[in-house]
Amino acid sequence: MSDKPAQSPPPQAQQPLRPNPASDSPSESERFAEVFIVSDGTGETAADTVRAAMLQFHAKWRMRTFPDVRSAAQARNLVEAAGRVGALIVFTVVNREAAQVLRDHGASLGVPCVDLLGPLISNIAEHLHAEPRLEPGLLHGFSDAYFKRIEAVEFAVRHDDGANLHTLHGADIVLTGVSRTSKTPLSMYLAQRGYKAGNVPLVPGVEPPRQLLDLNPRKVFGLVGDVENLTTMRRARARSMRSGTSSQYANAEAISRELDESVRLFRTRGWRVIDVSGRAVEENASRILELVQAFPGPDEGAK
Repeated sequence: MSDKPAQSPPPQAQQPLRPNPASDSPSESERFAEVFIVSDGTGETAADTVRAAMLQFHAKWRMRTFPDVRSAAQARNLVEAAGRVGALIVFTVVNREAAQVLRDHGASLGVPCVDLLGPLISNIAEHLHAEPRLEPGLLHGFSDAYFKRIEAVEFAVRHDDGANLHTLHGADIVLTGVSRTSKTPLSMYLAQRGYKAGNVPLVPGVEPPRQLLDLNPRKVFGLVGDVENLTTMRRARARSMRSGTSSQYANAEAISRELDESVRLFRTRGWRVIDVSGRAVEENASRILELVQAFPGPDEGAK
């Protein structure tokens, strides 16, 4: 995964205003486009929307999340902080006073503020002829979906890197592939979407575990990558580990053979193949979920 860019501290204001940094861009010396996510809840809704939108642009950017913003004073401080760094504010705040401060104070300081939920709520209210509840944090309250997501994250942690194979059958999605094909980041991202995901590494000269081979093939996705990129990442990992890696681990020819063998295994077992080269975790996860939904697994009737 890429390094997080350095971040300046948030402004002094009512707590909590400590940002949750996101790793959506690499750490480099060039200037980044700044996006502030401001939410009265966790900020996940706005963050997911911004990530999806930013996939359309080849731009260096970073995102800072400010959760639990529920007062006008907090909102005012964040607008001023955004103005100092030239950030775009994207917000999901239903408190009328705080939302109005974001709009008005943002306009006065020339800080662009995008209200993701306000116009939608207004249109729904007009269509339903009903008043909205305007209760903050409803989306990520303690709902069934919330607990499902927590359970999925716990499952992904327990089943990372081939651990706990005896309960791998409980996964919704299983990822496998050679070293450095983004198995862990993808598993964790899918878990955040509520899918129980496990991942199993393929090790040269070692037979894949029987628990993996026995799974319904609709659950399993084989990950492949570009030889050059994998070589670069493995060399970096080998340097950081200093010892404990085979001389062939970061050898381009050996990596090419590993990939060829993995593809043969995927085809033999009927596992779907995802090429992760040059794509963000979100893009690869979206592709996997498209395939899961188009060709459902055993729980939805596939045999």
